[in-house]
Amino acid sequence: MTKILESVPNYSVGKDEEVIEKIVGPFKGHEDVKLLDYSADPDHNRLVVTNVGSPEGLFEATLETVGIAVDLIDMTEHTGEHPRMGAVDVIPFTPVRNVTMDEAVELAKRLANAAAEEYDLPIYLYEEAATRPERKNLATIRKGEFEGFPEKIKDQDWKPDFGPDKVHPIAGVTAIGARKPLVAFNVNLNTDDPSVAKQIAREVRGSSGGLHFCKAMGVDLEEEGLVQVSMNMTDYTRTSLQQAFELIRSESGRFGVTIAESEIVGLVPADALLDAAEHYLQLEDFSSDQVIENRLLEDL
Repeated sequence: MTKILESVPNYSVGKDEEVIEKIVGPFKGHEDVKLLDYSADPDHNRLVVTNVGSPEGLFEATLETVGIAVDLIDMTEHTGEHPRMGAVDVIPFTPVRNVTMDEAVELAKRLANAAAEEYDLPIYLYEEAATRPERKNLATIRKGEFEGFPEKIKDQDWKPDFGPDKVHPIAGVTAIGARKPLVAFNVNLNTDDPSVAKQIAREVRGSSGGLHFCKAMGVDLEEEGLVQVSMNMTDYTRTSLQQAFELIRSESGRFGVTIAESEIVGLVPADALLDAAEHYLQLEDFSSDQVIENRLLEDL
């Protein structure tokens, strides 16, 4: 049986098209990897790449892109709205077919070891691959970002899982892990006041007492004249996209602000959107089996 995983590496580049194309090149050129999507955002200054492939294919292609990013991205000159700590900021693996979570964890560890040795990178394991509870949450690892890590890494509690006990001077540090499917879901607001987005994000995210399985931050989209509540939905089966959307709609009303639009970065499981359709259309006794494409796939 063919083993298939998804990987969604994030790189700290969103404006330089030449660098972006060089990074995605190994994914395009590997026969055991299928590049599904890549999205670069200039405000976040971040590249998100979505691939599926065999464990070996993803290992080889991803390791090659780590080297490209280390060579071409200078974190001492990097600025952007999204928190970041390294040229290759994070690499998550998600089981898709005939792969267990334990196998995804082993792949994450193998890649972390190889990247640390080959490129002299300090690397942390997170989520299901985490070596200690406080490293499970990526936001906890990333706290302090690139600028704060030279001091943070001196703490014995923040000794990297792989690689040197010092920050790479140009490429920073990287987190590699294994996790369930994540949906990157953003809601843009009709205001240019960043404080509104930050206050709403605080009400929405689980760590502040908001929605479980929702990470959120306020982002200023200067080029568009809008602000954004940028979210990672870490378990859409337990906290749905429409729950987050409706809470943002409610909270924005308190500031006299409306929602301009929403967006999904990268790919999304069909069930996450079908759940929203069922909710807003008030469909009774709806099943994903009623979707033509799903029925066709059952016979393939």
